Amino acid sequence: MKKLRDYEIGIAKLSNKQHLYEFELDDSFFDLFVKDIILGGNLVAQVELDKTESLLTFRMGIKGHVRLTCDRSLDEFDYPVDVQATFRVKYGEENAELDDDLWQITPNTQAINIAQHLYDYIGLAVPMKKLHPRFVADADEEDDNDQDILIYSSRNQATEGEDGEDDDDDEVDPRWDALRNLN
Repeated sequence: MKKLRDYEIGIAKLSNKQHLYEFELDDSFFDLFVKDIILGGNLVAQVELDKTESLLTFRMGIKGHVRLTCDRSLDEFDYPVDVQATFRVKYGEENAELDDDLWQITPNTQAINIAQHLYDYIGLAVPMKKLHPRFVADADEEDDNDQDILIYSSRNQATEGEDGEDDDDDEVDPRWDALRNLN
């Protein structure tokens, strides 16, 4: 059984250059997190760490598949994932998350655990509407049909002139005149 500690990268003793790491993300990795969206999976994460005096740049490439539950049929299915992500860590006076992809750590920090980052980037690759592959063609047809929806407009195109202005020659409903007089 893997532990969160298996995804720590010791940065204190690293030299200022590029370092490569590879992590296998299987069901034991996903067991470390709440299984509300991703049930499991089999992925490989390649992490490139570029360390300088003031900045750590993590470039992650995550490939494989995750196991999801279909929103329509509740069947489990494998969904392919291919993620490229970058986040940076800079040194400062306190530990803080400055932005989604920028963290600040103190200079005496010994290691950085990237497990949560890996899980978050995988979670962002999962679609909002999780459909089993057998339903994907049906969903595409539904999306095409949605383009045929009529939208109500109060402008009557037959009474518009060439310049887009309404022609006042046509008879107007007297209720509209009463409303215009309210101003």
